[in-house]
Amino acid sequence: MAALGGALVMTWMLSGCTTIAFGVANLPTHFSGIKRDAGISYGADPRQRLDVYRPAAPAAPATAADARPVIVFWYGGSWDDGKRQDYRFVGVALARLGYLTVIPDYRLYPQVRFPLFLDDGAQAVAWVQQHAAEYGGDPKRLVLMGHSAGAHMAAMLALNRHYLDAAGADPKRIIALIGLSGPYGLTPNTPTLNDIFRAPFTPHDWQVLPYASSQAPPTLLLHGGADRLVWVSNTEDLAAALRAQGAAVETRIYPDRGHIDLLAAISLPGRRRAPVLADIATFLRTTLGVSLARR
Repeated sequence: MAALGGALVMTWMLSGCTTIAFGVANLPTHFSGIKRDAGISYGADPRQRLDVYRPAAPAAPATAADARPVIVFWYGGSWDDGKRQDYRFVGVALARLGYLTVIPDYRLYPQVRFPLFLDDGAQAVAWVQQHAAEYGGDPKRLVLMGHSAGAHMAAMLALNRHYLDAAGADPKRIIALIGLSGPYGLTPNTPTLNDIFRAPFTPHDWQVLPYASSQAPPTLLLHGGADRLVWVSNTEDLAAALRAQGAAVETRIYPDRGHIDLLAAISLPGRRRAPVLADIATFLRTTLGVSLARR
């Protein structure tokens, strides 16, 4: 398994998040026993779809007290690539921890530019708050999580309540934020990013840092110390901004790990690369005050 994990990460690092790499990451999930409800609409556009991953049912008949906190996870891809089906390994891993897990798609460039993909994210959160109970989830306990561009989205939705308010979602139901390798101090540096993030909007609109406040939910920020795609200073700066406001924030910096390593470490084949999933589990258990995986 260790050799397979190394091969997976090497494939990811050399060729990007290819079909083959995702296939290796997702193969074990087909034997996990986790139920997936796929392709649920949260909006009219074909990209406004989500998948729900349900933890194993309790041995006793379910009651309201058995409702699980919900994790909403957004994948990365520079806002111009990605599909929810490739991240089945994330949904299964988080569901196995005991959390109802939702992975939404969202509209991408060139179909949309900033901030319309954030509107999609907020609309997905509103759907979760309205429908989580139907899948055994607690709509009053939502954790927003993402990797790379998805971490930027999760953080912006958690810290800038404008988007959730506009979508009819309740920001007070966001009880935690988890960001992996997020570009929180985003400075567009490619032609595509300059077209996605452009006038009439400014860095104050699209950077997460200005929205750090004492109202932020408990936050866990994870980053690879060797990340050369999104510099670790993004995590350090957001953590400092949150602490300056008196918000609760934890960071984990993994030495010698790059941008994709943190995502690969959530998969079963790549889990030995870094204790990402264990650190997430500990943070949630401490923050929520419950141990769901043993229920």
